[in-house]
Amino acid sequence: MPEESVRPLERGLAVLRTLAAPGQSQPLRASDLVHVTGLARSTIDRIVATLTHLGHVRQQGAELHLTPQLMKLGNAYLAASAPAREITQQVAALADELDESVSLAALDGDGVRFIAQSPRRRTMSVAFQVGDLLPAERCAAGAVFAADWDERQWAAWRHRVASDPNGLAFPRLRPRPMTEEDFAHRAEQARTHGWALDDQLVEPGLVAIAVPVACDSRTSYTLSMVSHVSRHSAQELADIALPRLQRESAVLARLYRQDATQSRAGREHTVPWPAHAVGEAKNELGSGFLQSLARGLAVMEALEAASGDGLPVSAVAQITGLPRTTVRRCLVALEQQGYAEHRDGLFRLLPRVLELGHSRIAAMSFSDLLTPHLQALVDRVQESASVTVLDDTSILYVARVPTVRIMTVRIALGTRFPAYATAMGRVLLSGLPDAERDRIIAASQPRAFTQHTVTSAARLRTLVAAAAKQGHAAIDQELEAGLRSVAVPIKDADGNVIAALNVAQHSGDTPLQETSDQLLPALKDSARAIESDLHTVTRFSTLRIP
Repeated sequence: MPEESVRPLERGLAVLRTLAAPGQSQPLRASDLVHVTGLARSTIDRIVATLTHLGHVRQQGAELHLTPQLMKLGNAYLAASAPAREITQQVAALADELDESVSLAALDGDGVRFIAQSPRRRTMSVAFQVGDLLPAERCAAGAVFAADWDERQWAAWRHRVASDPNGLAFPRLRPRPMTEEDFAHRAEQARTHGWALDDQLVEPGLVAIAVPVACDSRTSYTLSMVSHVSRHSAQELADIALPRLQRESAVLARLYRQDATQSRAGREHTVPWPAHAVGEAKNELGSGFLQSLARGLAVMEALEAASGDGLPVSAVAQITGLPRTTVRRCLVALEQQGYAEHRDGLFRLLPRVLELGHSRIAAMSFSDLLTPHLQALVDRVQESASVTVLDDTSILYVARVPTVRIMTVRIALGTRFPAYATAMGRVLLSGLPDAERDRIIAASQPRAFTQHTVTSAARLRTLVAAAAKQGHAAIDQELEAGLRSVAVPIKDADGNVIAALNVAQHSGDTPLQETSDQLLPALKDSARAIESDLHTVTRFSTLRIP
């Protein structure tokens, strides 16, 4: 039986698994969690309150939503298992080169879990995300892994198939029974040839080829390429892709081995959930805060620092600021739950961590990520808020939450306005090199929309430069009489301006500077919150920015 001190961690993980379970079309409520997990309502409420305080769950009315911050758990596994950013870039470059979807996967029990994914954007395209799990028998990667299986692993696979012969535990796949004879034959072929084919096993019309990425004597990962029968048959895909995949496999294996042998002792590690913060949260929320759950998730994040064979308890304790006995209990609980393993006293995360919402969050659109923050901003300032991106000389509205009033600013998604005449446009232009700013201003051929519109190219260049220096821009009745706007930039992890956030309102007697002073604190707080989510989501996954 688990120790009482780690039961909140185990129950919290059960709640996260339930919220992240594949196949759910509607958000769950606390009452749903009671039904699915069998936990008491009071326990569910405390878990939800703790996860909400940690920023992993957002409550919208009675509905519970996972937030992008939860991806930090999966990112910890990805960061610890390899030079993940470099691996992700390699996979994306290969997909661009061959113009087909490319994936890297790890073995998770008797399943195959994606750890890097670069899909092609087509009408018929692969919808899998980083963190998704496939049954080994239904994909080429599974046959490659099974080629190395011992009898214990085959026995575990047989047990799972016997209890779920049609694969109903994988709701994204069409039910299809697979025989051991067939799977064992494909595994033997993979052992003999060093690669495997998937001829419409996952989905009718999809074909794939997989090769091993051997970081030691066994297959550590698999590299796969996926196409559609309208483009290639399975054998044609093998003929085209196999030599290139095998060369890339050797490159990836070398990157993994180099990472495993290099010490990370000199790197700085942030404290994911310092011990004093746990105490402060406990004081703030009282019995509604489960510090054992918070500590366990902090330990999980701290294992990001594990490289090679892992980290000892003492190192995890140093990173988190928690007592060693507490850390050990958390690590043992994580191991029992299948999220960590240890060898020779060193602990590291396992791919199963990715089941905690990683793929669900990775599937978010840019608008999905933005909308909760826009709603919070609107609730705070009681004015409409929007996000736009630059589309040549125009701004393009990609997310918006309006206020509900008799008089309101009505702008539909997809609306375009000239960048030079808007606060968001000047913020977006401010992130460009000087030559590109000048080109767009000249190409815009500025004209007056109102008597206040700035049309002088020299003056516009000065205003854009000021926006770059100040970190915001404001306009008053330049685009439309009676309308003013204040905007701030949204930046990616490399500091590039990728979007602009604004609050728009009707002009009044209040000076524009006073309006800016009133709105900027809320705007900047919202921009930082958006950037935090954006940086977490895009650390090892891709997010399409319109």
